[in-house]
Order: sequence, then structure tokens, then C-alpha cells
Amino acid sequence: MNDNQINDEFIISRLRRVEDPELKRSIVDLGMVENIKFDNGLLKLNIKLTIAGCPLKDRINNEIHSVFSDVKEIRKIEISFSAMTDDERRQLTKKMTGKDPSELFAKKGIGHVILVASGKGGVGKSTVAANLAVAAAQNGYKVGLMDADIYGFSIPRILALNGNPTVLDNSIIPLEKFGVRVISMGFFIDEDKAVVWRGPMIHKAVSQFLSDVFWDGLDFLFVDLPPGTGDVALSLAQIAGGANLVIVTTPQVGAYVVASRIAEMAKKVSINIIGVIENMSYFLADGNRKEYIFGQGGGRELSDKLAVPLLGQIPLDTLVREGGDKGMPIVMMNEKTQAAAELKKIAHTITDDILAANKKR
Repeated sequence: MNDNQINDEFIISRLRRVEDPELKRSIVDLGMVENIKFDNGLLKLNIKLTIAGCPLKDRINNEIHSVFSDVKEIRKIEISFSAMTDDERRQLTKKMTGKDPSELFAKKGIGHVILVASGKGGVGKSTVAANLAVAAAQNGYKVGLMDADIYGFSIPRILALNGNPTVLDNSIIPLEKFGVRVISMGFFIDEDKAVVWRGPMIHKAVSQFLSDVFWDGLDFLFVDLPPGTGDVALSLAQIAGGANLVIVTTPQVGAYVVASRIAEMAKKVSINIIGVIENMSYFLADGNRKEYIFGQGGGRELSDKLAVPLLGQIPLDTLVREGGDKGMPIVMMNEKTQAAAELKKIAHTITDDILAANKKR
């Protein structure tokens, strides 16, 4: 082989062997390769990542070098990385799922999507998501709740909701509780069974929860994301164009710092952050004296940093935990507690603000 044989066709044929580590398809077929140039032993090309700062770009870099390791005419490879535009991600999603992302919502009549996220586990995110959905339904809205924590689903237990959804004409009919339509991986496998899936299967499951579930004209779909910025969060970021995000954190500095990573991901994939919720903010001792068991100020610092509202501060309350264990969200209990009042206020603020912003457009 000589330099004249190192043409675009040859280079692309080699690059076709390199797969995106998450999507498990050739980077060529996914449209990730551009600006190929070969001259005097130097190969230059650009790889368009699905999101900026993709943590797996080093693996792609190494595999590209590997597929050309036996080609002595290529003495050096220079790879630059960039990020796909929103439109390019939309086209990629269509290629992967066979559907345009906008169709996933429009066909099922979902008005607004609210992603509930946290930087780490243990901050009460799922409990907050469930209570917000139920509170929104109490306000007269048609509400859905999607448990997107595929590995660590907990919504079925929090709502004491069990059973297998009915499938009708290739549409999954979600279960319903407290006026909220609910879908979860927990409806399809036993609670104590582990879900051992990699990125592509997770992406497909999330897509099906959006496209194949008969949501039937929702005003709001709340989505309980898994903690962090892994496969599910990225899949929904790519699919759910125009979604809104609320971040749940606790008051201590460590939780605030971790939660800020979610915000960084949201900005990179153009998701609208509508506010921060501080959970376990304080404990009411002797009726009205506040004790800050987990520190103080983390939620406010995060909201100030992101220039978004601090939507509320939910106190520690044993009834919240007991309600989650019994399948009775605290907003459904008769007891008039500060935690229930705060959750209802937050739900009212979120839904009203989203609708108001939509009217201005």
C-alpha cells in the first residue's frame, strides 16, 4: 500500500470498525465522523460526540488509533472532538428509535415534561417526585409519573402500586394511583431482581416508556431520573427536547457540589432548569424550633450559582418516611404538616410557572 491508496474510502472503511461505546453502532453510521484529511503521513479527523465532554471519548480515541495501527503509511493521527448540535442529536435519535423525538410527545399528547434529578442517591428525590406528581393531580391537572430509574426503581413502593400494565394495540396502558398515571420497570420485574442492562437497552426502554405508553393527553409528565449523569439521564436529554428540570439536593455542601454536575449536563444538552428543591432542610424540634441536622444553605447556594429559583425547603418529617413505606404520599395524608404544605406549594409553583412561560411564547 502507498500514500495514494490512503483515501477517504479506505479511511472510512477502517473507521466503520469503531463503535460508540454506549450506542454500540459504528461511529461512521452514526454520522460522528467529519473533516477527514490525510497528507504526508498525517491523518486528521473530527469526531462529533453526542454531548460535549462525553466521558467515553478516550475510548473512541484509542480505538481509532488501534484500527490504523497496522497501516505504516499513517505515521500520526490527530483527532479533534466537538459536540453534535440539537438538530444532529434529534436526527441521531430518529435513526436509533425510528421516530422523531418531537413525535414521542406529540403523538401521546404530553403537554410538559418535568425531569426530577439529583446528583447522588439518598436525597429523597423519588419521594419528592412522587409527591409533586400527586400534588399536581390534586390541583386538577392530568398528570403522569415515569419512573426512569431503571436500575433502582422505587416509585411502585412509594405509591403502593403493583400489577402488570395492560397492552392494547401495541400501546402500554399505565397503572393509576391518586389520579396519577404511572409507568415503572418495577411493573415488569420483581422488586428484588436486578436489572443488568447496558446503555443501548436502557436507551430503548426509556424511549418505549415515552413512545409506547398511552399517556392520554397529560398536562404534565413528571420523570424520576436516576441519580447522576449516566445512561438514562443522557438518553432522556437527547429524547426529551424542551423538557424542564428541577434539581433535588440536601443542605450540606457536599450534596450541593455533586448536584451542580446535573446542572452542567442540563446546560450542555439544552434542558431548561426551572429551580432547586432543598430536601431535609431542617427538623422542627419542640414544635417550631428549627435544627439544621444536615447543615444549612446548600440549596440556596446552588440556586444562586445557577441563577434559578429556590423552589422550596422541605423539612425532615418522619411522616414523609412512613408515607413512603406505606405507599401513602404525605400530600395525601390528613395531617397538616410543614413538609406536606411545602411540597404542595412547590408543585403549584412549578406547574403555574411552566404554564405561564408557555403562554408568553
